[in-house]
Amino acid sequence: MMTERNHMIEILLLEDEPADAYLVKMALRESKIKANLNHVIDGRAGLDFLQKIDQYADSPRPDLIFLDLNMPRMNGYEFLTEIKKNPKLYDIPVIVLTTSDAEADVIRSYKLGASSYISKPVDMSKFVDAIRQLGEYWFTLVRLPSGRNL
Repeated sequence: MMTERNHMIEILLLEDEPADAYLVKMALRESKIKANLNHVIDGRAGLDFLQKIDQYADSPRPDLIFLDLNMPRMNGYEFLTEIKKNPKLYDIPVIVLTTSDAEADVIRSYKLGASSYISKPVDMSKFVDAIRQLGEYWFTLVRLPSGRNL
């Protein structure tokens, strides 16, 4: 068991590519990370999820957000800007998980408040290993606020 927490980790994944979302789900499973993965396809839906609007009225507060940068309607940068200025949401760690390896994207993401930046490996085994390492760091080593008391 990777996590020693007494509750399932809640992850919100913002990813518009179904294949990439599936890879994240499979990588979490392969890495044996105890997590509930909630998936939305763009930043607008991500904000609705976090603010419990309409179909997301009963959504859990995520312990961690995985964010793709290139999405329709509201991209990752716009999403980061919105949640980091919201006093109810700014403390949720955001992991940029994207195909871009451009230095400008890395710098911009950190300036907007990203907690980590990971370029998605193309190879499935490397991708699973990256998610496993992410899990070891974020779900075992790091202490996250419970979110249930915020």
